[in-house]
Amino acid sequence: MSESLDALERRIAELRAEVRRAVKARENSLARSLRGELRRAEQAWDAAITAEEPTPREPETSLLPIREQVHQALALLGVPTSARLIVAVNDAFFSGALRGSQLSSLRRDEERSFRSDPYARPYYLCAALTDRLSPARGLLADSTWAPELRVLGPLSPRVDFLTSTMRIAEHLARLAEPPPGALRLLSRMAQNIPGAVEGLAPADPATALRAARAELEVHRAADAAQRAEVAARASRQLPDVERLFGAAAMSTLRGAC
Repeated sequence: MSESLDALERRIAELRAEVRRAVKARENSLARSLRGELRRAEQAWDAAITAEEPTPREPETSLLPIREQVHQALALLGVPTSARLIVAVNDAFFSGALRGSQLSSLRRDEERSFRSDPYARPYYLCAALTDRLSPARGLLADSTWAPELRVLGPLSPRVDFLTSTMRIAEHLARLAEPPPGALRLLSRMAQNIPGAVEGLAPADPATALRAARAELEVHRAADAAQRAEVAARASRQLPDVERLFGAAAMSTLRGAC
Protein backbone atom coordinates (compact mmCIF):
# COMPACT_ATOMS: atom_id res chain seq x y z
CA MET A 1 0.00 0.00 0.00
CA SER A 2 2.88 2.41 0.74
CA GLU A 3 4.19 1.91 -2.84
CA SER A 4 0.75 2.84 -4.18
CA LEU A 5 0.71 5.96 -2.02
CA ASP A 6 4.17 6.96 -3.23
CA ALA A 7 3.08 6.54 -6.85
CA LEU A 8 -0.08 8.57 -6.26
CA GLU A 9 1.87 11.34 -4.57
CA ARG A 10 4.30 11.50 -7.51
CA ARG A 11 1.40 11.57 -9.97
CA ILE A 12 -0.38 14.33 -8.00
CA ALA A 13 2.79 16.45 -8.06
CA GLU A 14 3.17 15.89 -11.80
CA LEU A 15 -0.47 16.80 -12.47
CA ARG A 16 -0.22 19.99 -10.44
CA ALA A 17 2.83 21.03 -12.50
CA GLU A 18 1.01 20.19 -15.73
CA VAL A 19 -2.06 22.21 -14.64
CA ARG A 20 0.16 25.23 -13.95
CA ARG A 21 1.79 24.92 -17.39
CA ALA A 22 -1.60 24.58 -19.12
CA VAL A 23 -3.02 27.60 -17.31
CA LYS A 24 0.08 29.65 -18.11
CA ALA A 25 -0.19 28.67 -21.79
CA ARG A 26 -3.93 29.55 -21.72
CA GLU A 27 -4.80 26.00 -22.81
CA ASN A 28 -8.12 26.11 -20.93
CA SER A 29 -9.55 22.84 -22.24
CA LEU A 30 -6.40 20.94 -21.31
CA ALA A 31 -6.28 22.65 -17.90
CA ARG A 32 -9.88 21.53 -17.14
CA SER A 33 -9.07 17.97 -18.17
CA LEU A 34 -5.92 17.93 -16.02
CA ARG A 35 -7.81 19.33 -13.01
CA GLY A 36 -10.33 16.50 -13.32
CA GLU A 37 -7.55 13.95 -13.39
CA LEU A 38 -5.90 15.69 -10.42
CA ARG A 39 -9.11 15.51 -8.38
CA ARG A 40 -9.43 11.79 -9.14
CA ALA A 41 -5.81 11.18 -8.10
CA GLU A 42 -6.35 13.11 -4.85
CA GLN A 43 -9.50 11.11 -4.11
CA ALA A 44 -7.57 7.89 -4.70
CA TRP A 45 -4.85 9.15 -2.32
CA ASP A 46 -7.49 9.88 0.37
CA ALA A 47 -8.91 6.37 -0.01
CA ALA A 48 -5.45 4.79 0.18
CA ILE A 49 -4.36 6.69 3.28
CA THR A 50 -7.67 5.89 5.00
CA ALA A 51 -7.11 2.20 4.31
CA GLU A 52 -3.72 2.39 6.04
CA GLU A 53 -5.15 3.90 9.24
CA PRO A 54 -5.26 1.34 12.08
CA THR A 55 -8.68 0.09 13.07
CA PRO A 56 -9.77 1.81 16.31
CA ARG A 57 -9.31 -0.52 19.25
CA GLU A 58 -12.51 -1.61 20.88
CA PRO A 59 -12.80 -0.61 24.54
CA GLU A 60 -11.54 -3.36 26.78
CA THR A 61 -14.15 -5.30 28.67
CA SER A 62 -13.98 -7.66 31.57
CA LEU A 63 -16.00 -10.76 32.32
CA LEU A 64 -15.85 -9.85 36.02
CA PRO A 65 -18.57 -7.72 37.61
CA ILE A 66 -17.46 -4.29 38.80
CA ARG A 67 -17.39 -5.27 42.48
CA GLU A 68 -15.11 -8.23 41.71
CA GLN A 69 -12.74 -6.05 39.71
CA VAL A 70 -12.55 -3.69 42.69
CA HIS A 71 -12.06 -6.65 45.02
CA GLN A 72 -9.09 -8.02 43.07
CA ALA A 73 -7.42 -4.59 43.09
CA LEU A 74 -7.94 -4.34 46.86
CA ALA A 75 -6.56 -7.85 47.29
CA LEU A 76 -3.37 -6.80 45.52
CA LEU A 77 -2.97 -3.60 47.58
CA GLY A 78 -4.07 -4.91 50.97
CA VAL A 79 -5.04 -1.52 52.44
CA PRO A 80 -7.99 0.91 52.28
CA THR A 81 -7.70 2.54 48.87
CA SER A 82 -9.14 5.44 46.90
CA ALA A 83 -11.21 4.88 43.76
CA ARG A 84 -8.50 6.59 41.71
CA LEU A 85 -5.80 4.12 42.75
CA ILE A 86 -8.16 1.15 42.39
CA VAL A 87 -8.83 2.17 38.79
CA ALA A 88 -5.10 2.70 38.16
CA VAL A 89 -4.22 -0.76 39.53
CA ASN A 90 -6.99 -2.39 37.53
CA ASP A 91 -5.71 -0.64 34.41
CA ALA A 92 -2.09 -1.58 35.10
CA PHE A 93 -2.50 -5.23 36.11
CA PHE A 94 -5.92 -6.47 35.09
CA SER A 95 -8.59 -5.71 32.48
CA GLY A 96 -8.42 -1.92 32.37
CA ALA A 97 -12.20 -1.96 32.02
CA LEU A 98 -12.93 -0.11 35.26
CA ARG A 99 -13.85 3.59 35.40
CA GLY A 100 -13.98 5.89 38.42
CA SER A 101 -17.61 6.82 37.80
CA GLN A 102 -18.57 3.16 38.22
CA LEU A 103 -17.33 3.20 41.82
CA SER A 104 -19.21 6.29 42.98
CA SER A 105 -22.22 4.44 44.41
CA LEU A 106 -20.60 1.07 45.04
CA ARG A 107 -20.17 1.40 48.82
CA ARG A 108 -23.79 2.55 49.26
CA ASP A 109 -24.99 -0.44 47.23
CA GLU A 110 -22.90 -2.77 49.37
CA GLU A 111 -24.32 -1.27 52.57
CA ARG A 112 -27.90 -1.66 51.33
CA SER A 113 -27.16 -5.29 50.48
CA PHE A 114 -25.69 -5.95 53.93
CA ARG A 115 -28.62 -4.31 55.72
CA SER A 116 -31.17 -6.32 53.74
CA ASP A 117 -29.37 -9.66 54.20
CA PRO A 118 -26.35 -9.49 56.56
CA TYR A 119 -23.36 -11.69 55.73
CA ALA A 120 -25.09 -13.24 52.69
CA ARG A 121 -22.00 -12.50 50.59
CA PRO A 122 -18.49 -13.85 51.17
CA TYR A 123 -17.17 -10.29 51.29
CA TYR A 124 -18.41 -6.70 51.15
CA LEU A 125 -16.69 -3.62 49.79
CA CYS A 126 -16.96 -1.51 52.89
CA ALA A 127 -15.69 1.77 54.28
CA ALA A 128 -12.48 2.52 56.09
CA LEU A 129 -13.30 4.09 59.48
CA THR A 130 -11.74 7.27 60.81
CA ASP A 131 -10.75 7.69 64.46
CA ARG A 132 -14.26 9.18 64.95
CA LEU A 133 -15.65 5.85 63.67
CA SER A 134 -17.24 7.60 60.69
CA PRO A 135 -16.64 6.41 57.11
CA ALA A 136 -13.45 7.79 55.59
CA ARG A 137 -14.32 9.77 52.51
CA GLY A 138 -13.46 8.05 49.24
CA LEU A 139 -11.72 4.97 50.67
CA LEU A 140 -12.84 1.38 50.10
CA ALA A 141 -11.83 -1.65 52.14
CA ASP A 142 -12.51 -5.38 52.22
CA SER A 143 -14.88 -6.59 54.95
CA THR A 144 -12.81 -9.75 55.45
CA TRP A 145 -9.73 -7.80 56.57
CA ALA A 146 -8.89 -7.61 60.26
CA PRO A 147 -10.58 -4.62 61.97
CA GLU A 148 -7.19 -3.00 62.54
CA LEU A 149 -6.67 -2.84 58.77
CA ARG A 150 -10.03 -1.21 58.14
CA VAL A 151 -9.60 1.72 60.54
CA LEU A 152 -7.36 4.76 60.30
CA GLY A 153 -5.16 6.66 62.70
CA PRO A 154 -3.21 9.87 62.11
CA LEU A 155 -0.29 8.01 60.48
CA SER A 156 -2.40 5.57 58.47
CA PRO A 157 -2.60 7.48 55.15
CA ARG A 158 1.20 7.48 54.87
CA VAL A 159 1.53 3.90 56.12
CA ASP A 160 -1.08 2.70 53.65
CA PHE A 161 0.60 4.57 50.79
CA LEU A 162 3.92 2.91 51.62
CA THR A 163 2.25 -0.48 51.98
CA SER A 164 0.44 -0.23 48.65
CA THR A 165 3.70 0.83 46.95
CA MET A 166 5.41 -2.20 48.43
CA ARG A 167 2.64 -4.53 47.30
CA ILE A 168 2.81 -3.19 43.75
CA ALA A 169 6.62 -3.51 43.72
CA GLU A 170 6.43 -7.07 45.07
CA HIS A 171 3.86 -8.01 42.44
CA LEU A 172 6.00 -6.55 39.66
CA ALA A 173 9.08 -8.36 40.92
CA ARG A 174 7.28 -11.69 40.49
CA LEU A 175 6.36 -11.04 36.85
CA ALA A 176 8.67 -12.17 34.06
CA GLU A 177 7.44 -9.33 31.82
CA PRO A 178 6.07 -6.50 33.97
CA PRO A 179 3.33 -4.50 32.18
CA PRO A 180 4.63 -1.06 31.13
CA GLY A 181 1.59 0.60 32.68
CA ALA A 182 2.31 -1.03 36.02
CA LEU A 183 5.93 0.16 35.93
CA ARG A 184 4.71 3.69 35.20
CA LEU A 185 2.32 3.48 38.16
CA LEU A 186 5.11 2.33 40.47
CA SER A 187 7.37 5.11 39.17
CA ARG A 188 4.76 7.77 39.94
CA MET A 189 4.28 6.43 43.46
CA ALA A 190 8.02 6.06 44.05
CA GLN A 191 8.51 9.79 43.37
CA ASN A 192 6.93 10.40 46.79
CA ILE A 193 9.29 8.10 48.72
CA PRO A 194 12.84 9.23 49.52
CA GLY A 195 15.43 7.00 47.86
CA ALA A 196 12.89 4.98 45.89
CA VAL A 197 13.81 6.30 42.46
CA GLU A 198 16.51 8.37 40.78
CA GLY A 199 15.04 11.61 39.49
CA LEU A 200 12.43 10.98 36.82
CA ALA A 201 13.89 7.62 35.79
CA PRO A 202 11.63 4.53 35.77
CA ALA A 203 11.47 2.91 39.18
CA ASP A 204 13.24 -0.37 39.88
CA PRO A 205 10.81 -2.57 41.88
CA ALA A 206 13.52 -3.85 44.23
CA THR A 207 14.82 -0.33 44.98
CA ALA A 208 11.32 1.05 45.50
CA LEU A 209 10.50 -1.86 47.79
CA ARG A 210 13.58 -1.28 49.98
CA ALA A 211 12.94 2.45 50.27
CA ALA A 212 9.25 2.03 51.11
CA ARG A 213 10.02 -0.66 53.67
CA ALA A 214 12.68 1.49 55.34
CA GLU A 215 10.28 4.40 55.83
CA LEU A 216 7.46 2.09 56.88
CA GLU A 217 9.56 0.77 59.75
CA VAL A 218 9.69 4.30 61.15
CA HIS A 219 5.90 4.55 61.40
CA ARG A 220 4.73 0.96 61.75
CA ALA A 221 4.62 0.55 65.55
CA ALA A 222 2.94 3.89 66.28
CA ASP A 223 0.37 3.37 63.54
CA ALA A 224 -0.41 -0.15 64.71
CA ALA A 225 -1.05 1.10 68.26
CA GLN A 226 -3.31 3.90 67.04
CA ARG A 227 -5.28 1.56 64.81
CA ALA A 228 -5.68 -1.01 67.56
CA GLU A 229 -7.22 1.66 69.80
CA VAL A 230 -9.67 2.76 67.09
CA ALA A 231 -10.60 -0.85 66.28
CA ALA A 232 -11.23 -1.59 69.96
CA ARG A 233 -13.58 1.40 70.25
CA ALA A 234 -15.40 0.34 67.10
CA SER A 235 -15.86 -3.16 68.52
CA ARG A 236 -17.27 -1.78 71.80
CA GLN A 237 -19.48 0.95 70.41
CA LEU A 238 -20.76 -0.08 67.00
CA PRO A 239 -23.17 -2.72 65.73
CA ASP A 240 -22.07 -4.95 62.87
CA VAL A 241 -23.29 -2.77 60.02
CA GLU A 242 -21.55 0.33 61.39
CA ARG A 243 -18.31 -1.57 61.97
CA LEU A 244 -18.25 -2.13 58.22
CA PHE A 245 -19.78 1.06 56.88
CA GLY A 246 -19.20 3.62 59.60
CA ALA A 247 -21.35 5.46 62.11
CA ALA A 248 -23.32 8.64 61.59
CA ALA A 249 -21.80 11.63 63.40
CA MET A 250 -24.19 11.45 66.39
CA SER A 251 -23.77 7.70 66.69
CA THR A 252 -20.06 8.05 67.45
CA LEU A 253 -20.96 9.75 70.74
CA ARG A 254 -22.49 6.56 72.11
CA GLY A 255 -20.38 5.02 74.80
CA ALA A 256 -17.57 7.49 74.15
CA CYS A 257 -16.92 7.61 77.83
